[in-house]
Amino acid sequence: MKLLVHGSVSQPAPPPRGLHSEPLVVLMNHFAFLKCMTLRTSAAGEIEMASRGKTETSKLKQNLEEQLDRLMQQLQDLEECREELDTDEYEETKKETLEQLSEFNDSLKKIMSGNMTLVDELSGMQLAIQAAISQAFKTPEVIRLFAKKQPGQLRTRLAEMDRDLMVGKLDRGLYTQQKVEILTALRKLGEKLTADDEAFLSANAGAILSQFEKVSTDLGSGDKVLALASFEVEKTKK
Repeated sequence: MKLLVHGSVSQPAPPPRGLHSEPLVVLMNHFAFLKCMTLRTSAAGEIEMASRGKTETSKLKQNLEEQLDRLMQQLQDLEECREELDTDEYEETKKETLEQLSEFNDSLKKIMSGNMTLVDELSGMQLAIQAAISQAFKTPEVIRLFAKKQPGQLRTRLAEMDRDLMVGKLDRGLYTQQKVEILTALRKLGEKLTADDEAFLSANAGAILSQFEKVSTDLGSGDKVLALASFEVEKTKK
């Protein structure tokens, strides 16, 4: 468009220095695009970091579960070989295993400290370890399922036990012990129990299990749990 200035024809004003001949709106669009790309890159980085964090947490949890499985197998092997060991050897080996569990529990507390994600992931494992240390739970498989937060598999095991009891494949005393362990684990995992299960638990929970219920309300009470376990080992000697 030509402009008249004092009767003369003037050329369009040159663009401001630094903008070259590119209209301002185009540059603004470029800026918006770069800003959008920066935000996308930042979001992608955060997602990648979150994904990496989940992967590392998963690996850590797997490693801890493997360590717990090894200790549970150690306890199971000890019980299976009990008849082959003299009393002192059995008690000393069991005490050492309980001490290993206590050390594992202490390490777990340090790992979980200040990390709410790990607290959510590993709190069940710590409760299960405390149950084993205090000897409130004596069935390695129940402890494993408790540690891995597997309420469905715990209920499946309980249903199998009910069938085995009915056909005479399971001793009543062992059935009662394991059912109490499973129901306690389910309750600790936040599962709702039936009125019959609650009544069974109240009628059959012994002093050790009741003490575990009190101690386990505080996840940092490993020393108390170990003291309870040591008391049980000493009582066995008498």
